[in-house]
Amino acid sequence: MEVSRYSVDVDTAGDKPRHFVFLLLDNFTLLSFASAIESLRIANRLARTQLYSWVIAGEGGEPVSSSVGTVFQTDSDLDELNRDDTVLVCGGIDVSGATTKRVVNWLRREARRGVTIGGLCTAGHTLARAGLLDGKRATIHWENQDSFAEEFEEVTLTKSVFVIDGNRYTTAGGTSSIDLMLKLIADEHGETLASAVADQLIYSSIRTDQDIQRLSVPTRIGVRHPKLSTVIQMMESHIEDPISPAILARDVGMSTRQLERLFRRYLNRSPKRYYMELRLQKARNLLMQTDMSVINVALACGFASPSHFSKCYRAHYETTPYRERGIQASRLPS
Repeated sequence: MEVSRYSVDVDTAGDKPRHFVFLLLDNFTLLSFASAIESLRIANRLARTQLYSWVIAGEGGEPVSSSVGTVFQTDSDLDELNRDDTVLVCGGIDVSGATTKRVVNWLRREARRGVTIGGLCTAGHTLARAGLLDGKRATIHWENQDSFAEEFEEVTLTKSVFVIDGNRYTTAGGTSSIDLMLKLIADEHGETLASAVADQLIYSSIRTDQDIQRLSVPTRIGVRHPKLSTVIQMMESHIEDPISPAILARDVGMSTRQLERLFRRYLNRSPKRYYMELRLQKARNLLMQTDMSVINVALACGFASPSHFSKCYRAHYETTPYRERGIQASRLPS
């Protein structure tokens, strides 16, 4: 084992290493996987002992391609595990297509045996498909939140960077894997070791499960105007049942004309146009990530008429919802 000149004293008397099984799904997000496994490696290095061990699994024991195209060799197939093992499923692009029946059945079997199971990045979808998140709190990457909420109503979806609910873990992707692993390291071996691991990673702001994954509205739009931010937050939380500009303006103490000028000044578009773009973005996510009918997608995004939805969608994306769905289907493996 690589030894660091920086070390942390950890009491490991009588403890055996906690064993992780990283299940790589096709097109998994490399950053989420690397963030998790590097945190464990550094913890071992700083503790000068093996606190954690791991193997990389893949369906059929075959090599698996990451989202950047790099192919990873795997150590094992979907083998039977020990009850005290921890499975971390690593998801990424098109997680629905990568979640095969064999993977779902394996996860269900290991869950029945009491194995702790987590999903990194989009792999919360895989856990939910297996029924492992029913009645539990969970999170997933913000880009997949709309489709997840529509498909898995029995799961309490949050916007946290990570969630631990009993023996189920989920993360939002990216560096949120670091936050999850630091939490596990702190709980098992103390805050000092967790902080030292973060320091080695040059990770200066450790997040908790109370932190949300997306940037604040002012940061995202590059404008710090409290009333504008409030209106946009109201729009984002009322996609299925849109609020009229008059009510939005009234709720922040402005006239409709003042609200119009505010949006024109900072966002170069009307409130109505901005709201429409938010609704169409959600519609596109649902078309690309779910099997919902076009009519149901329209209703979920506040369009009472499918023909009006199709007209607005075509004007914005220069294609129809039906063609968008067809293009997406042609990209998926048969």
